[in-house]
Amino acid sequence: MKPKAVVVGGSIAGVSCAHTLILAGWDVVVLEKTCEPIKGSPTGAGLGLDPLAQRLIQSWLDDPELLYSSTLPLTIDMTTKGLQNQNAVSSRANITLRIFVCKQNQATDSEKKVSWTLTRDDNFNFRAAHWADLHGLLYNALPPNILLWGHLFLCFCISEDKTSVKIKAKVLETDEEIEIVGNLLVAADGSLSSIRQSFLPGLKLRYSGYCAWRGVFDFSGNENSETVVDIRSSYPELGKCFYFDLGSETHSVFYELPNKRLNWIWYVNQPEPELKRNSVTMKVRSEMIQKMHREAEKVWIPEFVRVIRETKDPFLNLIYDTDPLEQIFWDNVVLVGDAAHPTTPHGARSTNMSVLDAAVLGKCLEKNGVENLQAALREYQTTRLPVVSKQVLHARRMGRIKQGLVLPDHEAFDPKNSRSEDYQEVQQKNMPFFDDVPLLLI
Repeated sequence: MKPKAVVVGGSIAGVSCAHTLILAGWDVVVLEKTCEPIKGSPTGAGLGLDPLAQRLIQSWLDDPELLYSSTLPLTIDMTTKGLQNQNAVSSRANITLRIFVCKQNQATDSEKKVSWTLTRDDNFNFRAAHWADLHGLLYNALPPNILLWGHLFLCFCISEDKTSVKIKAKVLETDEEIEIVGNLLVAADGSLSSIRQSFLPGLKLRYSGYCAWRGVFDFSGNENSETVVDIRSSYPELGKCFYFDLGSETHSVFYELPNKRLNWIWYVNQPEPELKRNSVTMKVRSEMIQKMHREAEKVWIPEFVRVIRETKDPFLNLIYDTDPLEQIFWDNVVLVGDAAHPTTPHGARSTNMSVLDAAVLGKCLEKNGVENLQAALREYQTTRLPVVSKQVLHARRMGRIKQGLVLPDHEAFDPKNSRSEDYQEVQQKNMPFFDDVPLLLI
């Protein structure tokens, strides 16, 4: 009989694992508490796929071209410097920096309407996707009945001989509790992983010191509106570039998504809000959104502010990570994705790390077989842990620099006194293992 894996969590990490474990010869069932296939997501906005993640995802699809038809190129990495909204009255310095992940660094003076480039990398070669679009591609390419919607994970227990694991879940539609027995439990249940907590009860997420306002501006049917025409004039590389605008103690991210959408993120330093539910996404009220709009006018150029104002249902993410874990498997339970390495988003790594986790785990299981499960999980841990640990810490450092926060070996970043080294340091290509391909996948 085929070995069986139970994956808890049906997000991108979970469905990626389903693909790779099936390819490795395993039976797979995925438990997801959401009650139906995801057509959109209030917490899933834009993401960037690196070349390796693109290649892996294509290998899991019946039609590899589907990935390219549902994404846009991000071929430039750019940074810019210039004056912020000239009409703003703010205690912030009147300078912002723009970094494009095409990736180019360019400066813009919003008063004189001129800009200049600080750094630029034309070989970025990422692609922009909407979370729901990518999830739909991966889910639709799975065999039927692999993913069990509306199944809430409750608990698990490992057999005395360590050869099997029993998972208990609740079917939300009926309140029935069911048990599933497998050879392997894969925890793809996110940064607040309850499975990880079973082994590391004292582990707490580390609040970064800032939150992120996020939104997707849909301009379909309004391609020639004043807002769209003006924003394309201010951000001329939209559709192939990942823009970072850096200001005093703040920064934003801006790029285009397929199907006439613009994705934006604005990071704001603030004390840690109190969460009232098990989520790093905070429910926002209309007065919070209105206050955010007023603050945006003090910081960003009018064209960008208009996009923010016209975005429906913006939401607020609290930004967390953890210090790198010392291990990511116990017996026949293994962590993948954000459960294994909660990270801040500044290295554009979270989804890419999840896809690569899944690929490496599948290859380790295929290579060693279920009879050598411990050896397979040990190889997975040995391969991934050094990489993700350095990437998590580097993303943390990038975020603190961009937000003007203190670092032991780095003065607080200030656009008024910034140096060329500062711009170079926050380029994506400086991420550890940026172009690395594990030997297992070659």
